[in-house]
Amino acid sequence: MKITDEIIRNHGLELKEYKEIQKLLKRNPNLLELGIFSAMWNEHCSYKSSRIHLKKLPTNGKQVIQGPGENAGVIDIGDDDAIVFKIESHNHPSYIEPYQGAATGVGGILRDVFTMGARPIALLNSIHFGSPSHPKTKSLLNGVVSGIGGYGNCIGIPTVAGETKFDETYNENILVNAMAVGHAKKEKIFYSKAKGLNKSVVYVGSKTGRDGIHGASMASAEFDDNSEEKKPTVQVGDPFTEKLLLEACLELMKDDSIISIQDMGAAGLTSSSVEMASKGSLGIELNLDKVPCREENMTPYEIMLSESQERMLIILEDGKEENAKKIFEKWDLDFVIIGKTTNTKNLTLKLNGLIQGEIPIDALASMAPKYDRQWVKKKLPKNKVEIKNLKKIKTEDALNKILSSPNHSNKSWVTNQFDQMVMCDTAKRSGSDAAIIRIHNKDKAIAISVDSSANYCKSHPLTGGKQIVCENWRNLISVGAKPLAITNCLNFGNPENKEIMGEFAECLEGIKESCEFLNYPVVSGNVSFYNGTNKKNIKPTPVIGGVGLINKLSYPLDHNFKKENSIIILIGKTFGHLEQSCFLKENYSIVDGRPPEVNLLNEKNNGELVLKLINKNLILSAHDVSSGGLITALCEMTFANSIGVKTEKPKNLRNLTQYLFGEDQGRYILEIDKKNYTTVEKIIKNADVYFENIGITQKNYFEISGEMKTAVNDLFKVNNQWYNNF
Repeated sequence: MKITDEIIRNHGLELKEYKEIQKLLKRNPNLLELGIFSAMWNEHCSYKSSRIHLKKLPTNGKQVIQGPGENAGVIDIGDDDAIVFKIESHNHPSYIEPYQGAATGVGGILRDVFTMGARPIALLNSIHFGSPSHPKTKSLLNGVVSGIGGYGNCIGIPTVAGETKFDETYNENILVNAMAVGHAKKEKIFYSKAKGLNKSVVYVGSKTGRDGIHGASMASAEFDDNSEEKKPTVQVGDPFTEKLLLEACLELMKDDSIISIQDMGAAGLTSSSVEMASKGSLGIELNLDKVPCREENMTPYEIMLSESQERMLIILEDGKEENAKKIFEKWDLDFVIIGKTTNTKNLTLKLNGLIQGEIPIDALASMAPKYDRQWVKKKLPKNKVEIKNLKKIKTEDALNKILSSPNHSNKSWVTNQFDQMVMCDTAKRSGSDAAIIRIHNKDKAIAISVDSSANYCKSHPLTGGKQIVCENWRNLISVGAKPLAITNCLNFGNPENKEIMGEFAECLEGIKESCEFLNYPVVSGNVSFYNGTNKKNIKPTPVIGGVGLINKLSYPLDHNFKKENSIIILIGKTFGHLEQSCFLKENYSIVDGRPPEVNLLNEKNNGELVLKLINKNLILSAHDVSSGGLITALCEMTFANSIGVKTEKPKNLRNLTQYLFGEDQGRYILEIDKKNYTTVEKIIKNADVYFENIGITQKNYFEISGEMKTAVNDLFKVNNQWYNNF
């Protein structure tokens, strides 16, 4: 077949990239080879627009065992225990086919974790949908939530934390980010680097079909009005087979049979074989007629580019094949030796003994395009809102507007669809600042949370990038965990647009600054570009997934007030920053202005102080103050136990609205038993951290003296009414 300009463009390649392929091969590629270049050189697999920026992120620390570059990141939590975790996007597939798109996103991220030798212990998600009034939103929401729950519940991994957000920026391009966390022993971490010559290359798992062909390329392009036509590029998942694959792989990993192992994820057999060979500076030869196929007459092109799920590629030590085969046959899975490692440094593809394609591994991997795209810096916006010029609104009415809004209403209608307690190690599930998972049969635990803040990042990407790392840090601190490391999923629009590329570059700079200052390294992640339709891009939406350690879990801390007549203190200073706030958005439809300032020194000092108080068992409950401000955070602390608050009007503050609804950063609300207050006060003063005594807890009522008093149960009803009317 003659390769035309149209065929090149249909493969997601630029004409200049095709010319580079000709130069590397010193000939014209055939269609199979073109398809392989398309898979490996697309944005999703090659990171060609982001690599130069990603290298700036801090990835090292004494707690880091494996940083970016493997299937998942690995951190040390002591006692020979390691935590393996990563987050990835499945945005485009989930918009086209929400159930299977979300389900296979969960399946793929689980394979990334157990490929490293870890047993998955938790799932999280960050999902973003368009305006609730948009005609597609409800069906997309229901499909995605069902897909996440369907896969996670069936495979038996608890889905314990996440976020569900709505904004018109996602009307034609939803975001579905899935995170998985696993537990392993430090000496039994497995990697994807191929080693040795003439070693058996083994295909295990499900058979290969025609689903998902060009899935990675589809994820590397903007949508248009014909997005529905891309349904054949969406993979189809089977969680029951994945459960068998998980157990078979972990059983094989008990001995020393495996040299390297790689999930067949994006770009399927192509990416897994190329990545293994590239990391080992080897070649790899595959006999495609041996690949187990579930459909007849599949071509080499279809076999290599299929993204059928629940498949792995393994390189085995000599003489280990028969024992490994017995394990996979016991679990009723395919086990076929389909090739070998070579010294050619080529990807060689054969069918019936004839070479169908041969490409230098370096041409597909290290020599993939790398672009330093033009970008523009965004100036810090001027604050445009004068509070005194706004129409007066009662505090209680403004609070009700926030509590009943799509983004702040109770999300139990989502989380109730997920099994959160399977495996019996969930100590604190969805609804807290972070979920807590006990390390099996031990007193210690990990805390995990995912967070995003698109509005702040759109307003000023540098500040937004800093803020979202800090918010994730605070969420882990609030449950008594020492933050250890993060994974990130960077969701942006078209990188060929210099404004979008500027958002990416500056958000990454903000993430870098926070991570460096807080000693909170990035150990894994994913970049998702081209999130948009018909040239309309989403807001920049970096999602941060954090993991922290609780050395001794005496009791799981959360944000729910525990008893009456406790003292409530506020850590951190309130300046009353309302620009970009929920108060202005929900009550006045104002989204102008700059995000709140992020003071990294205060973030670190305040967080370390709160963690110290928690570790001394001086805190009954804790909650960070973020979206919606102080009053919203206080409300969230009242709902579970019907323990309300009574606060006094603050002294020496110009405006009560700013005090209650301002979204100043670095703040925590702490509930202190009266008998411990003197001790707590002394520790805070010695740490030179600003704090305020803002009131006490009381039974049943939420009260701001002289301003409002209402029953906690009434506020709870307001917080639960949105979905019933959706």
